[in-house]
Amino acid sequence: MSATATHRRVPHVRGVPVLGSTLGLVADAEGWVDRAVAEHGEVFSFHAVGRRWVMVNGPESVGAALENRDRAMASGPAWELMIGPFFKRGIIMLDFDEHLGHRRIMQSAFTRDRLESYLQSMSPVIAEGLATWPEHVRAEDRVRQLTLDIATRTFMGAEVGAEADRLNHAFHDAVKAGTSIVRHDIPGLGWSRGLIGRQVLEQHLYPQVPAKVASDEGDLFSALCHARSDDGDAFSADDVVNHMIFLLMAAHDTSTSAMSTMLYHLAKNPEWQERCRAESVALGRAEVAYDDLAALPSLDLVFKEALRLVSPVPVLGRSTVKDTVLADYAIPADTLVAVNLSRLHRDPDVWPDPLAFDPGRFSEDRREDKVHRHAYEPFGGGVHKCIGMFFAGMQVKAILHQVLLTHRFACPDGYTMHTNWRGLPTPSEGVPLVLERL
Repeated sequence: MSATATHRRVPHVRGVPVLGSTLGLVADAEGWVDRAVAEHGEVFSFHAVGRRWVMVNGPESVGAALENRDRAMASGPAWELMIGPFFKRGIIMLDFDEHLGHRRIMQSAFTRDRLESYLQSMSPVIAEGLATWPEHVRAEDRVRQLTLDIATRTFMGAEVGAEADRLNHAFHDAVKAGTSIVRHDIPGLGWSRGLIGRQVLEQHLYPQVPAKVASDEGDLFSALCHARSDDGDAFSADDVVNHMIFLLMAAHDTSTSAMSTMLYHLAKNPEWQERCRAESVALGRAEVAYDDLAALPSLDLVFKEALRLVSPVPVLGRSTVKDTVLADYAIPADTLVAVNLSRLHRDPDVWPDPLAFDPGRFSEDRREDKVHRHAYEPFGGGVHKCIGMFFAGMQVKAILHQVLLTHRFACPDGYTMHTNWRGLPTPSEGVPLVLERL
């Protein structure tokens, strides 16, 4: 939709000279956004990382940005500014016809048959990992290692062994680099560490491409090498490596965030922990099968609530390629847009008692997520909706099912989880848990 004189101008949040609102966002992103919304409404502009942004926070404006009906929004330019050097030409970086072409090819790596194969390969990895958990753990660290083991075995079809810590640090540095204030290759600083992380991942993946092309195994790496669109289009080696790095990050870091949040709230709410455990026990299987996933409804409710409370990807980046309108606000061409899912998911005008852990809000008799069709968008929306959303849900349920069958868990007295919002959200203290083996 083209802007006209009748559309509203976007109010601006004033920041400090040069840095704009960068420091405020780094210090307390949620608080800064809440104050800006209270003063200016759900759409406002600000300066950060040297550019002017418009942030959208409510269901109308977020929905309009995600649907992108007039094709005025591109994903690549905004993400390029934030994480482009580290996740170059991942699926999130591509737009319009090129994005559609790559997505059509990639879709063949996420069919039901492929998902079943991935689930079969991850189940023994989960069991092996959980067997090593001691009585006292930092859940975030353990889950991060477990999801890396799953990603490398399921995605690459092999154990990485001694490379595991190096790859883990590489992912972590690449993700965190996107929030660097100093965005230059200066040795020792975050941006430079992110660039090194990217090199580590490339050096690990490129030598394996020929073998994956030569044999079609059950892992995602092989699936991407052999993926074809209906027209027979395939990925180049560069395409495969670029998509692998992005998908490994997405499966590794976002799932770690979601499961850390779930474990914390299940530990703090033993009635929900026991409810979920009872459904897993009733299943009668140590390892969940693909057809069993629907038989864990309470775990599904907890998963949805965890994604709402701590959105694993809190903000999506967009850039306007022409003048457009979002929720009656005129947005000119060449404007960076921050689509704030985190604020959307705790909007008090949408969600009753938004900071409370209440999985029942997603139950069929309540469905608070249906109060607006864009009230709940943890996987994004429109053409860029997360292609791995079904894999993510499957992995989370497979892991939590085994955790619930093998352990009862609680937090130390007085512990409250605080979230670090730099990069993808992580629990600041790592979620300490006390485990009782069942």
